[in-house]
Amino acid sequence: MRVRGWRNGGAVLLRVLVVWAASTVTLVLLAWLMPDFSLQSADGDSFTKVGVTAAAGAGLFGLLNALVWPWLVRALLLAPALALGVLVFLLNGWFLVFALSVVPAGRGGPPTGTAVVIAAVMSTVSSATSTFLAVRVRGQQRRRMRRLAGWRATRGTPPRTRAAGTVFLQLDGIGYDVLTEALTGPRPLMPTLAGLYGTTHRLTPWRTDWSSQTGAAQLAILHGSNHDVPAFRWYEKESGEVVVSNRPSSAAELQRRAVTRSGDPGLLAYDGASRGNLFSGGAEQVALVLSMAARRSPGQRSRAGYFAYFSDPAHAVRTAASFLAELVREPCQALRARLRGVRPRVGRGGLYPLIRAFATVVQRDVVTAAVVGDVLNGRTAVYADLVAYDEVAHHSGPRGRDTRQVLRALDRCVAAVAEAIEYAPRPYHLVLLSDHGQSQGETFESAYGQTLGGLVRAGCGRPVAAGEGARPARRPEAGAEAREAARAALRRPEREVPRPLPGDPDPGSAPAPVVLGSGNLGLVSFPGLPGRADRETIEALHPALLPTLTSHPGIGFVLVHSAAHGPVVLGADGAEFRLDSGEVRGADPLAPFGPGAAAAVRRAASFPHTADLMINSAVDPDSGAVHAFETQLGCHGGLGGEQNRAFLLSPLSLSPPVPAAGAEPPGELVGAESVHRVLRRWLHEAMAHSARRTGTPAPAAP
Repeated sequence: MRVRGWRNGGAVLLRVLVVWAASTVTLVLLAWLMPDFSLQSADGDSFTKVGVTAAAGAGLFGLLNALVWPWLVRALLLAPALALGVLVFLLNGWFLVFALSVVPAGRGGPPTGTAVVIAAVMSTVSSATSTFLAVRVRGQQRRRMRRLAGWRATRGTPPRTRAAGTVFLQLDGIGYDVLTEALTGPRPLMPTLAGLYGTTHRLTPWRTDWSSQTGAAQLAILHGSNHDVPAFRWYEKESGEVVVSNRPSSAAELQRRAVTRSGDPGLLAYDGASRGNLFSGGAEQVALVLSMAARRSPGQRSRAGYFAYFSDPAHAVRTAASFLAELVREPCQALRARLRGVRPRVGRGGLYPLIRAFATVVQRDVVTAAVVGDVLNGRTAVYADLVAYDEVAHHSGPRGRDTRQVLRALDRCVAAVAEAIEYAPRPYHLVLLSDHGQSQGETFESAYGQTLGGLVRAGCGRPVAAGEGARPARRPEAGAEAREAARAALRRPEREVPRPLPGDPDPGSAPAPVVLGSGNLGLVSFPGLPGRADRETIEALHPALLPTLTSHPGIGFVLVHSAAHGPVVLGADGAEFRLDSGEVRGADPLAPFGPGAAAAVRRAASFPHTADLMINSAVDPDSGAVHAFETQLGCHGGLGGEQNRAFLLSPLSLSPPVPAAGAEPPGELVGAESVHRVLRRWLHEAMAHSARRTGTPAPAAP
């Protein structure tokens, strides 16, 4: 044992010396290349003296990064995530200035701007050198991975246990069909996932609810219920406010409602961590979780997840370089699509390049590092959402060069988590899943020259200017999850969703209808009519509205409540599907949307806040193309196409997913609440094994 200890100590000492030497050489080269930085005095020094100065400065800089830096970052965890990323550069530069100022042969520190650049390069070189040496020795690699876990890992190695933890990685927006294509072929687009598929994991499709979007899906997956979530955004008459799933205050309220309804704090309540999600799942450890951005319960440390990332200054350097590269890549890809005449396409200007860079670089890197830290600390359950693909697919489409690059990057994230699992203090089940897919198609406005709001306004007999529609004062923005996650990371107050515009200025006129879009699902509410307005009242007030909507070629069906027949689905040529009785008059308007459409629409019709009119766009039966009511090339939120087929990639060591009771058709996993029950069952299986070994109580079975 003593011989092995000497050998390990010698290996560590050798690695430290090599890293020190690499940093020293880097400092000398930078002094030679940068005009405003020198290691020589004005009178000149010998090469030996310059080398000693560089070695002393590099050594002290390395010690400061190793000993002082972790404590300093921990003290700054209350800073916004992105602000902390900027502080990393400044503080690292000041460390270098201090180091070069106090070494015996020093010539004083360089200017702050130059010091920031030098420190960034040195941190990158030392980190790369250390990693290169560590990966060649398993023991060294284990210690390197343990350091990435953050300060808890330095308190001692947790006892090895046979009880397995579980990591749930949500690859936001990747549909079952897109993933299948990425895993097959001679050169799979996602080789890490392809290696799991068919060997250690099974791939299972699951069908989403009518509201096929992250707010409804993730709320149900993490908290067991998405009751009364009819869309991504909807209008609540009693408050006169628009609820938007990705607004921190709305997310907090939706989480509260779900917990109240289910009576359970969430999937992650037992030693869990929630990373990059809309909702916490009851986890004590949260980072980039929108429902916690508005308010945080005692004991929930929303910033601790950043420590595993920023504890190494080289992380911030790599992320900054990737962020800048993404800012250049996006306009180049947009220009290439325009020059090639790619159709359909949507605008990609404004803040979108910044939002895309945040989603595909910053959010991805921070969340992945947080999950790696959770795994290496032996946390029981981790759920993380990587939103990069969903953000890019909204503007570039579900398939194409842009999204293929994102899929490759996400595969590398999975590989990083899988590597961490190899060095974790407990075995782990790695489960990958999506919350929905994406359906491509030309936007409704582009295809028909009119917004949904304009069509509704015309059907109500109101004047419609070019491009005008009855909508809230601010046009809904695409890129939902990433946009608000970026605002939360910056600690910016959430943008107010304005109340609907008042009606026509004529005295005594009724308020204008509120028209909202959620992908290819449109919602129309009449603020002047209390409760849910029924079909008979709407027809009396606006006799042309329903015929205008149902006869439009871009609209597949309209859900309205009838005082006489309950919820009714209306289609073209007077077709009706009376959901309570099952009676169909004319051609079934739900037939193009698959056998599960009726059950999904019937369930949504029972929600208290379902809009007066729920409008689903038409779907192309051959291509699955739909028309988004938002400015999105790839969309989700309603029925039609690949958006309704999500996936579960689960270990064969866990019991197979089973269909929910009464699933239609048999053998299919239907609805996000069913996915929650499956995930909870898997957690119970792992914890039940632990309970048999240790005598500790296991969580309740689903």
